[in-house]
Amino acid sequence: MNITIISVGKLKEKYLKQGMDEYTKRLGAYAKMNLIEVPDEKAPESLSPAQEEQVKQKEGKRILSKIPNDSHIIALAIEGKMPTSEQLAQQLDSLATYGKSKVTFIIGGSLGLSNNVLQKANEKLSFSKMTFPHQLMKLILLEQIYRAFRINGGEPYHK
Repeated sequence: MNITIISVGKLKEKYLKQGMDEYTKRLGAYAKMNLIEVPDEKAPESLSPAQEEQVKQKEGKRILSKIPNDSHIIALAIEGKMPTSEQLAQQLDSLATYGKSKVTFIIGGSLGLSNNVLQKANEKLSFSKMTFPHQLMKLILLEQIYRAFRINGGEPYHK
């Protein structure tokens, strides 16, 4: 399986980078991983709704330009479905079984994803109704993908 994670912003925190490197290394046994970071749009702290929309549109264009062809697109969005780890594992297994060997996960910037990106997505995934820093979300996503492969392989890890 080919898994791409497209995220907005460059990862700066060393501890998050170390965690991501570890899970990316572990996932190498199960899938070809491609992590793509697109630049975030510089914006002042307080924005009008119109300015927020402009930021999301600019970031959205960068995201859309990086999505691999023939990829099943899963956007991380607070309004998405909240599967269990077992359900996510089953979904990834199902995608692979039915010929969708390319899966792209998209993590937006601090303002979220543009409507253009959300409309292009095949589905929306949520990890919680809470809001998480988008950089931390990348690490959480990698861990859950790794957990899914371990569950599907019947391997010890998931408890």
